[in-house]
Amino acid sequence: MSEHGIERILDRVNMPQDLKGLSADELRQLAIEIRQLIIDTVSKTGGHLASNLGTVELTIALHYCLNMPRDIILWDVGHQSYTHKILTGRKNRFHTLRQEEGISGFPDAAESPDFDFFTVGHSSTTISWALGLACARDISKQEPNKIAVVIGDASLANGMAFEALNHAGHLQKKLVIILNDNELSISPSIGGLSKYLNRIATSPIYNRIRRDVEKLLKYVPWFGFRALRAAKKLERALKNILVPGMFFEELGFRYFGPVNGDDIPTIIDILNRVTTLEEPVIIHLLTKKGKGYEHAEKFPSKFHSAGKFQVASGTMNCAATQNFTEVFGKKMLELAQKDERIVAITAAMPTGTGLEEFSQKFNKRFFDAGIAEEHAIGFAAGLSRGGLIPVVAIYSTFLQRGFDQIIHDVCLQKLHIIFALDRAGVVSDDGPTHNGVFDISYLRLIPNITVMAPADKDELEKMLEFAVSLRRPCAVRYPKDCIPAPEVLAGMEIMNRDAPITLGKSRVLRSGKDAVIFALGSMVYPALQAARILLKDDIYMEVIDARFAKPLDAELLKEKARHFKAIVTIEDGVASGGFGSGICEFIQNHCPREDTAGPMIKNLALPDKFLSHGKRDSILTRYGLDAAGIADSIKSFLSEVVYK
Repeated sequence: MSEHGIERILDRVNMPQDLKGLSADELRQLAIEIRQLIIDTVSKTGGHLASNLGTVELTIALHYCLNMPRDIILWDVGHQSYTHKILTGRKNRFHTLRQEEGISGFPDAAESPDFDFFTVGHSSTTISWALGLACARDISKQEPNKIAVVIGDASLANGMAFEALNHAGHLQKKLVIILNDNELSISPSIGGLSKYLNRIATSPIYNRIRRDVEKLLKYVPWFGFRALRAAKKLERALKNILVPGMFFEELGFRYFGPVNGDDIPTIIDILNRVTTLEEPVIIHLLTKKGKGYEHAEKFPSKFHSAGKFQVASGTMNCAATQNFTEVFGKKMLELAQKDERIVAITAAMPTGTGLEEFSQKFNKRFFDAGIAEEHAIGFAAGLSRGGLIPVVAIYSTFLQRGFDQIIHDVCLQKLHIIFALDRAGVVSDDGPTHNGVFDISYLRLIPNITVMAPADKDELEKMLEFAVSLRRPCAVRYPKDCIPAPEVLAGMEIMNRDAPITLGKSRVLRSGKDAVIFALGSMVYPALQAARILLKDDIYMEVIDARFAKPLDAELLKEKARHFKAIVTIEDGVASGGFGSGICEFIQNHCPREDTAGPMIKNLALPDKFLSHGKRDSILTRYGLDAAGIADSIKSFLSEVVYK
């Protein structure tokens, strides 16, 4: 019921089959009610707003025409699936969006196996999945079903999507790809494909002429079909005149569009027609990102991934303290002002990575590669070989997509490229697809790369300066988090506050006699707090800010391995192959002791599992990586290996 006691259409809709009996006017009203539910909910929980507001009508039409779970809908990227969740049994839990123990902000197969066929948070994967599903259906002689992919114009520009389109056009399997064209990914879409789609949008005459000519020729007695065959030979020339290239049809797809993505009856009509075709089909749908909410329409990038906000004014509830992303952005401006060789690259996230101001001030030295991380890194290699200093700013979880390029294009060549890994470690709210917990492990194994992690603002700035001077591949990882406030360490004596950054060298922040902590990056301050807690039990911990995950501080490690019986490592990445693992390997191979096998080591890190969504602080607490948890783990460890 609405707040005025009037029954809404949405009150009667809980599952997709509830749509079947609704009239066109009722479906339009349902879209209005769903849009309001999304706005109200995201204003309280945060989430991906603009993209979801643009796909309400499309999602209603899809579920009206298809019959899930027999039929399948795949979302690319999954941040546009809120209406899908509301229509597939999760309406009454939608208020828990992105909250711990609540529903995910992305399709999640564990959350809804029947309706979320895959767990997805990275772009450009679903055409490959859909083609695999179609082949499995046909090989296994399963009951015929319909498979639909909803993919954004920016996601389509990724290499994986192109590869899948090429293969799908060759195999000619029955599937429907809906190109959700809003001319925006997170920021304005980049590249030739986006411009090409805009040209198509201005030439709807092509499909109309094609349909009319085919219909006319089929009615010509005797010679109609012969004439139609002849007309097919002229089709390429017609396409090149009216819609240059007709890229999709050349790949083997039937192209329909552009279609008004805000008109539910029109979408339903075309879906009903094309889903009967036994061939791959692309429907080009024009939508408006942020539709129905004035502030999101006006500022779609700002409301792409929104924090909590005031619905009436659109004002964001911003954190009072500065975050690492902002520090990076400001430092980049300073560095670029001093050195004209510095260029910045991002993959469709100039705002998210803090480079928006850089893009405006140094527009000729800024490159948005679109959602194409592999290309962005290869492109950076060319820039570096040409004498520039590229800074590649990409979220940790998305840098995974360019793993081979980091190895082959950058580190093998020993090129001076700086990777700025935003959202490293645990990331609030977005769950397993977005947590950047693997970068320490996957970067540590690559020769020739340096991996650093700052504890605070000063260290991030110093590390960026150092990376510019290093003349070798370098990565600086930092969390989606606020800079530690000064009061965190109020009253605590900290040594070596101003120690310069030197390759592979740590800094001792606190001396102690019972055991030593090597903490990396965002775990440094919790380690210092834990040391203060342990003083109550007369446990005196030495605390070292490791600074480098690679190379390790060999000289200091050897010294501490001789002096202490117990070493604790702390990191906000997975334990497997991580920073602590590197210290264990080093001590085992380089720090033998005459009386024993060496010091006992306790690695505090994240487990070998994908982490569910929740607030960063809550997740770190759950796995014992807050100050209290670290202190408890150290007490237990010391009682076993030192005081027993």
